Amino acid sequence: MSDNPYRAYASSFRKLVESGVNLPLGGIPKPPVPDLTSDAPVSLIFSPHPDDECIIGGLPLRLMRETGVRVVNVAVTLGSSKERQQPRLVELKDACEWIGFELQETAPDGLERITPSTRENEPDHWRKAVQTIAQILAGRTPQSIFIPHDADWNGTHLGVHLLVLDALASLPPDFSTILVENEFWGQMQSPNLMVESSETDVADLLAALSHHVGEVQRNPYHLRMPAWLQDNVRLGAELVGGQGGDAPDFDFATLYRVSIWKDNGLHDAWQGGRQLPSSMNPDSVFNALK
Repeated sequence: MSDNPYRAYASSFRKLVESGVNLPLGGIPKPPVPDLTSDAPVSLIFSPHPDDECIIGGLPLRLMRETGVRVVNVAVTLGSSKERQQPRLVELKDACEWIGFELQETAPDGLERITPSTRENEPDHWRKAVQTIAQILAGRTPQSIFIPHDADWNGTHLGVHLLVLDALASLPPDFSTILVENEFWGQMQSPNLMVESSETDVADLLAALSHHVGEVQRNPYHLRMPAWLQDNVRLGAELVGGQGGDAPDFDFATLYRVSIWKDNGLHDAWQGGRQLPSSMNPDSVFNALK
């Protein structure tokens, strides 16, 4: 046996993932969901695929639980596999119902071919998709929206970024909202907000994510998500807090880039970076932007 004490430390992470394979996929007692009013502010998550609502959901979950915001997950696509689209929709409904997010479909099988290539080469198809998203934005008048950032690698993630911006640009100039970019496949170079998630919130996001049974059976990424959230604390300490900054006393965090959409364009929300610990209500950050 190695005398290196970090051997046991590293081994403990491997054993956690191995034991996590035996955890249930769905079928978990549902957590309490806030009693939200019908006229509560709305936040829209524009999800490129089913499961993105859970992966980037740290801040949306806190907005719902701590500030009474109605979180609506917009299922932009249901993936490219035709045989999996309807099963993925069922899994998505289960995940959203469990965590307390509302769900809005864009089309019976989701929108198709939402990529930068489609935007360039299929203008009629793209225009119809833009109209679908613009109608959702105009009908919901959201306080905030969540979209992938502009370098999130995956073609559909990049497509959703462009799709929502094109839809916003098609709306009247007096339409305004808080735009929150998120990441999964590619790191943002300039996030300006690091949001801590409590142990309870992380556990609930994982449990909701476990409802995407077909996906996590193929690749158990839900079991590695806590390590990603922990690594975000390392990244956020410098990318958000400033080079050479001290790491905050967070266990888990998600990184975002917050802007204001108004007058048909994006505007900086604030200068520098901000950190939102679990002890601070999200309204302390977002009220000034409303």
